[in-house]
Amino acid sequence: MYACIIGEDARELAAEFSPRIEVTAPGIVILDITGLERLFGSSREIAERLARTGARVAVAANPDAALHAARGFPGVTVLELGKEADALASLPVELLSPADAMLEILDRWGIHTFGDLAGLPPLGVAERLGPEGVRLYQLARGQVTRPLRTAEPEPAFEEVLDLEHPIELLEPLAFVLSRMLDDLCRRLEARALAAQELRLLLRLDDGSDHARALRLPLPMLAPRAFLKLLYLDLSAHPPGAPILKVTLAVQPARPRPQQGGLYEPTAPRPEKLEVILARLAGLVGEDHVGSPELLDTHRPDAFRMVRFGVGSTVAAPRPARRTLAFRVFRPAFKIRVRLNGGQPAQIAGHGKITAAAGPWRSSGDWWTTDPWDRDEWDVAVADKLFRIYHEREEWFLQGVYD
Repeated sequence: MYACIIGEDARELAAEFSPRIEVTAPGIVILDITGLERLFGSSREIAERLARTGARVAVAANPDAALHAARGFPGVTVLELGKEADALASLPVELLSPADAMLEILDRWGIHTFGDLAGLPPLGVAERLGPEGVRLYQLARGQVTRPLRTAEPEPAFEEVLDLEHPIELLEPLAFVLSRMLDDLCRRLEARALAAQELRLLLRLDDGSDHARALRLPLPMLAPRAFLKLLYLDLSAHPPGAPILKVTLAVQPARPRPQQGGLYEPTAPRPEKLEVILARLAGLVGEDHVGSPELLDTHRPDAFRMVRFGVGSTVAAPRPARRTLAFRVFRPAFKIRVRLNGGQPAQIAGHGKITAAAGPWRSSGDWWTTDPWDRDEWDVAVADKLFRIYHEREEWFLQGVYD
């Protein structure tokens, strides 16, 4: 047996009686009440309990009959098994939600109620209206049997632990995090998911919160690697007071499919590479580990370091002709240059300049505290071709052309 509830609090009311619930539309819920007679009494008694908040309730042997009865009749309605067609006969055919073209055909035939449609010969309906007409015919007779489209709640991948005693050191905290990570990864694996981001929230003894988030370059499922990453992150950003409560959440994602080649060497596992990068960041700083990204500026050699990530790579087109390669020195070398008529004539330690092209002048960021203004030259010294520039009353060797 199924009950349909129409009301503002239909879902909350249905959840008090049965976990098998179908949310048909906002404010319309169908629930399975099979087997609830021993707890709440007969079908009518269950319907009256469900209608205690003023909702419209109907009970029938199949979900669609209960839905149409609840939409068409006020109060409480109970349809007897085998008599659904008679009980629904007076309802308007618009409650079946037919297409506009189908509704126009039925109106021209003089079909205005469930009973009118249910009284037609089934073979004639199939010949003239097709499968959709047969479906509407069966709905009008209350004969459609289907399972509920139950709405399962989204799983929450979160662990919360209130500590009996405050934790001050990272080693006992790592023991707590290890157990929480094992439980989270086990639940992710059961649903064929992986972790894309780790979010750690620590409630401290002074009433403040210490929050950390680790965004992984690709979905992974490695509790030991996650524990090491959290440990390294907390070592670099330790909480400022003893810990009273630990909340660990995981953002789930579909795992990245991988297939190795038969004759290709095995690449390092992503979780091991991520741990290595975290260790390097602890040694040289987070701003010095990652992938260089060019900045949207005309300042020469301006870039920033960003975290490694997985993205689509497009192969660069091959040049149609041979090009000259430039080897950049980072940082640029300070040099001494002798001028002749405002042009560089000799580089100390390298020799006389036989040819020079320039200057190419550029400047920017004059409105900030770090402006730049430089003159660049390409110079030939013996059998080498250098790029030099003049900035802040000094000369620098930027690189050499190969």
